[in-house]
Amino acid sequence: MSQNRPISSFIEKHYLHFNAAALVDAAKGYKKHLAEGKKMMITLAGAMSTGELGISLAEMIRQDKVQIISCTGANLEEDIMNLVAHDYYKRIPNYRDLTPEQEWDLLSKGMNRVTDTCIPEEEAFRRLQKHIYELWKDANDKGERYLPHEFMYKMLNSGVLKQYYQIDPKNSWMIAAAEKNLPIVVPGWEDSTMGNIFASYCVTGELKPTTVKGGIEYMTFLADWYTQNAGEHGIGFFQIGGGIAGDFPICVVPMLHQDLERDGVPFWSYFCQISDSTTSYGSYSGAVPNEKITWGKLSIDTPKFIIESDATIVAPLMFAYVLEW
Repeated sequence: MSQNRPISSFIEKHYLHFNAAALVDAAKGYKKHLAEGKKMMITLAGAMSTGELGISLAEMIRQDKVQIISCTGANLEEDIMNLVAHDYYKRIPNYRDLTPEQEWDLLSKGMNRVTDTCIPEEEAFRRLQKHIYELWKDANDKGERYLPHEFMYKMLNSGVLKQYYQIDPKNSWMIAAAEKNLPIVVPGWEDSTMGNIFASYCVTGELKPTTVKGGIEYMTFLADWYTQNAGEHGIGFFQIGGGIAGDFPICVVPMLHQDLERDGVPFWSYFCQISDSTTSYGSYSGAVPNEKITWGKLSIDTPKFIIESDATIVAPLMFAYVLEW
């Protein structure tokens, strides 16, 4: 086993069949895609930030292994929550055994559970609320408008959160993204804690809903970005989980083709999804890649990979392979 890349060497030796082999094929395809000078989008669904994917994803960003990210509003904020409140998180390994009464007790203590991990409301949600509100209010009063991730970048780049850091900043993918001003698409941001908090200020009349730009403006931004960066060969699409984080951005290609009727727009040129969704249930997220051909998202020649497994296990291993760890 190579001492310079112990994880990659282990994977090559032992991951030979089934989902393990699909992981290797997809990782090799990812590296080949980048080696050919093409760019890659990573999409984040689920609670990957709370699962601390930032430990490996931040390095992917720093080493230019990803050029754009699409994520849910939860993943956008939860990486920063972990950054400033990690010491207050509580892990509950026996979460499957909790009674409704025990769940209620967690609520009464301000501990919001995500599988085996409880996010502390006061130290995480409210700590960010204080500072993000000031940015929202300032923009609102000046008549300025920004995308959700741009407000987060402003907060991180201001340095106001440094006093709270409880993990090594190099393990925060949002810090790595902010340092590079990495493009981010956050469809359905309203379905997040910060989105709910923003809405509450709109109900009271303190803020205008238009101060934070929405999904249509993310799609128009993505249309321009894809057009400017796809070249002749297209962008790669690496999807972690399912849902809107993946379904929203992948549609930019058929929109450019079918709705704007632009010629010469390349299809997505690499596709990989880590998922356990079941196709026979009529799931968009679990649709096999070939179905996406019929929607004008992928071409016949697009390399296509499906890894039916747990993304919290698979994604860090794939990133380690791409990084040659």
